[in-house]
Amino acid sequence: MNRKSGHIRAGLRRRVRADASADPHACSGHSTRRKFLLIAIGLCTFTAPLGSFAQQQGKVYRIGYLSPRAGIESQEEAFRLGLRELGYLEGRNIVIEWRFAKGKADLLPKFAAELVHLKVDCIVTAGTNSTLAAKQATNAISIVMANSDDDPVRHGLVVSLARPGGNVTGFINIGSELAGKRLELLKDTLPKVSRVAILWDPDSQGGAGHVRETEVTARALGVQLQSLELRDAEGLENAFRMAGKARAEALIVVGAGLVNVHQARIVNLAAQTRLPAMYTGAVWMLTGGLMSYAAETGEQYRGAATYVDRILKGAKPADLPVVQPTKFVLIINLKTAKQIGLTIPPSVLARADRVIE
Repeated sequence: MNRKSGHIRAGLRRRVRADASADPHACSGHSTRRKFLLIAIGLCTFTAPLGSFAQQQGKVYRIGYLSPRAGIESQEEAFRLGLRELGYLEGRNIVIEWRFAKGKADLLPKFAAELVHLKVDCIVTAGTNSTLAAKQATNAISIVMANSDDDPVRHGLVVSLARPGGNVTGFINIGSELAGKRLELLKDTLPKVSRVAILWDPDSQGGAGHVRETEVTARALGVQLQSLELRDAEGLENAFRMAGKARAEALIVVGAGLVNVHQARIVNLAAQTRLPAMYTGAVWMLTGGLMSYAAETGEQYRGAATYVDRILKGAKPADLPVVQPTKFVLIINLKTAKQIGLTIPPSVLARADRVIE
């Protein structure tokens, strides 16, 4: 320190002491003003995030829901329940734009475009066809599969299940991968069966996957498979007549696309023709289906709600792994079995997760 700077600092100290002596409240007043200033700064810092948080809490999110089938209440309610558990209430902080193609696959691209035009925050899809339509409509809006029924990697929807890599992720029910198991269960139920018909919608990507996998198992079991393609509602009765002419001894009903729209009619026709039928979803058992073997889809729809929540909070679909089911349910309806004169072997009954009596 040089002598000049030392004189300056000493002079400043003497001036401060002199000012304090002249006005005893000066230091306390300065301190008080300083405290108020610090409190004000603190309040501004504290209230800014609160205001932002309040604005975020007040936002109403818009979710698109795209399905090729008429509404299936159990699945939609599972999705709604999942949202409610996470704090999302329809009409309050979330709006769901429902779009059902009622089995008409050609309507899905139109509905997907509508949802993109509405600038929804996220699109939830049911089935492979819906996901393909949504993917073709947008690469920007996040897409959550609720129950894709075929391999999303094979269709180019995701790069891999572990790291999807794009704007699509969600839950798959691997329905087509269970196709062989369903035929095996039919064979165990009807040991002498040699001819099985399979009813499916050729416009459904998921349906095509089921048929492909069933054909592989049919060859291994020595079972002749008859394809019954359902292209319109008028073709239902004709499909069952064809099964009768081909002397089909059992039926597999692939619940995808147009087939899902005519659930009650199909179950009734199977009962009238006394044709033992295996279905690809538990929802068919609500109207009297004989047997079903499938993943527990209710958990998948609730899971889809958790992915929607994570995406709304900033997560990227590319980083959310595609989830495969871990629980599969075999349901047997003994009432329907009795109606068509079928006795279910005890060995098959013992493997059932649920028996309707």
